Amino acid sequence: MRHFRLPPLWLLLALPFGLRANVTLPSLFSDHAVLQRGKPVPIWGRAEAGEHVAVTFHGQTVGATAGSDGHWIVFLSALDASADPADLVVAGKNTLTLHDVLVGEVWLCSGQSNMEFVVRSATNPTFRVNDADAEVAAANYPLIRHFKVERLEADAPAEAVSGTWAVCSPQTVTDFTAVGYFFARDLQEKLHVPIGLINSTWGGTPIEAWMSALALAREPAFAVVHDRWQQTLAEYPQKKKEYDAELAKWEAARDAAKSAGKPFTERAPRPPPGPGHQWTPTGLFNGMINPLLPCALAGILWYQGETNAPHPTEYHALLAAMITAWRAHFGQGDLPFYFVQLPNFKSNRDADGTDWSLLREGQAQTLSLPQTGMAVTIDIGDPDTVHPRNKQEVGRRLALIAETRLYGIPGDDSGPMFAGTAREGASMRVRFTHADNGLVAHDQPVQSLELAGADKVFHPAQGRIERDTLLVSSPEVKEPVAVRYAWRNSPVANLFNGAGLPAAPFRSDTW
Repeated sequence: MRHFRLPPLWLLLALPFGLRANVTLPSLFSDHAVLQRGKPVPIWGRAEAGEHVAVTFHGQTVGATAGSDGHWIVFLSALDASADPADLVVAGKNTLTLHDVLVGEVWLCSGQSNMEFVVRSATNPTFRVNDADAEVAAANYPLIRHFKVERLEADAPAEAVSGTWAVCSPQTVTDFTAVGYFFARDLQEKLHVPIGLINSTWGGTPIEAWMSALALAREPAFAVVHDRWQQTLAEYPQKKKEYDAELAKWEAARDAAKSAGKPFTERAPRPPPGPGHQWTPTGLFNGMINPLLPCALAGILWYQGETNAPHPTEYHALLAAMITAWRAHFGQGDLPFYFVQLPNFKSNRDADGTDWSLLREGQAQTLSLPQTGMAVTIDIGDPDTVHPRNKQEVGRRLALIAETRLYGIPGDDSGPMFAGTAREGASMRVRFTHADNGLVAHDQPVQSLELAGADKVFHPAQGRIERDTLLVSSPEVKEPVAVRYAWRNSPVANLFNGAGLPAAPFRSDTW
């Protein structure tokens, strides 16, 4: 047996003070990191107040002096992309050396469970993409790197996050954000530069949890978010008692089944939201976004909205405010912000409801902000699960947007988008953007069309494709004034353009 001698008491007492003097870096700057090319790159950390810190990378050495609070920051001049592993050295009273650092395109991936959804979970069979085993076996992309931000809800802006960079391989890709990975794979094959993914996600969370206090203060209308949360906190003590009772019953039933040698598949009850819960407004911005500031990025990918479906008409204003505030916080101008429009799903087991339609509309309205893009997925969801597995196509469609709008690669990046209508007798002609190569109905006539007259009652309708327009009519509506397409939670959506990209759901009315 080996024996260890404790250090002298004076050394134990001195050790914390010595550690405080050391130069430290956030975990975002660690082995295998990817730094953003083509723009100044901030590197920051902590040191003893007044300590001089020098950062050396790719022939540059830049220095800074730690402030009275111990914080320091330097900016590397814009770097060219490099797939050659290099050391990044940070020197003060101590020296830190980061190995295998690359330079390329860095994307922040955020949102709730469909962005958190991994390529192949070892413990949850829900979270595995289509053909997961084959995808994992083929994942030899060492120039794709992934940083997973550990979950943290915080009442005030946090300074640091926990996480590590992983090099993409069959052994590591299982835990990558699937949407982010397939986005990066398509992008890397086109750009031939390293791609870094920062994965800051938490399933089942509302947008207001990802918004900063600055963003939630932008509009007086957002007070409803605060009021709703205060009501949740007021109801928490009673709901916690009810949950404790339900949990005790569940545990007793589970133990009884185990004693009897019987299977037990009933899910445990979920604890109610309350203090410290991931639904807390601003809590996830504070804990999981603020510590990333001001990391240099190429852009942001966002997949979220399911948890906000009970209040769909609020979503556009919230998303627009969040995008604007995140851009201000990162301080890099109008950072590209590309998001996923929610797919088809029987929300609350109701395929014909419209709460998800209204939320999708709010998402589409946010395209009025500069440097935004929307991947339409109305055709590739799963009506019976909120977690569809075809993340390959979601990532590909996001990559198309980045490739055409940010990187200048020619191609189509959007399906048909509603542009207006004109009455033609008993029909309505619908015009689209992104339909220059014509419209196509897959497999059958155009589905999920509706017309209404002045009575505002919608009836099923038929559509005839005429090059890049759609002529819509219904025998039950002689004088149409409004048309809708795929305006349901889980519609059959089969209208595409010639590039094979789906038309976004739309309505011409505001009823």
